[in-house]
Amino acid sequence: MHTSMRHLKRYLVFLALCCLSVAAGGQTAEGFRIDTISDALFERIKGKSYPQDCKIDRSELRHLTVKHYDGKGKIKDGELICNKQIAKELLEIFKELFENKYPIESIRLIDDFDANDELSMQANNTSCFCYRAVAGSAKLSAHARGMAVDINPLYNPCVRRLKNGSVSIQPKAGKPYADRSRHYGYTLRKGDLCYQLFTKHGFRWGGDWRSLKDYQHFEK
Repeated sequence: MHTSMRHLKRYLVFLALCCLSVAAGGQTAEGFRIDTISDALFERIKGKSYPQDCKIDRSELRHLTVKHYDGKGKIKDGELICNKQIAKELLEIFKELFENKYPIESIRLIDDFDANDELSMQANNTSCFCYRAVAGSAKLSAHARGMAVDINPLYNPCVRRLKNGSVSIQPKAGKPYADRSRHYGYTLRKGDLCYQLFTKHGFRWGGDWRSLKDYQHFEK
């Protein structure tokens, strides 16, 4: 009888701890975690990816902690902010990419680059949330809602043909990698694991677009 009571007490303590973890908003699995935006994190992004005129409520965003392999096979820690609607899906995707050693050079908040998209892309940095307009437009980007992810952007640039016949490439340093007939260590291709995982979860790939080719970009 006493043994059964002890087991029951242990179970109740375990259940209480689980409830506390859920209430805190955290989900942990081998270095992969989802959290709400803490006060400390909000101070990091305020005035950068989260400008004063940001229309997205802080409660709509989530902070993801992930692990990833770089092109040299080194395990690195990463973090990104996304919309809560896609947080669990992104965690699943990045966990599976990690398990399969899919190379991603860097996953850092764009705030580490003062929310400058060009600088982040030049560093081949994978990122998600940044409240900004589409380049050359007044229309808000899907990144502004935390609903788009750019993967290895230096090696998978955005290629746009302008009305005057010239070609715009972002980032500018990604010009050599706009030639998709060649393969580099971080080249993202239609049909590869990254493409398969994102599209399986209902994301659209910018490489499939007609008006421009945004090879780094997945959005919902």
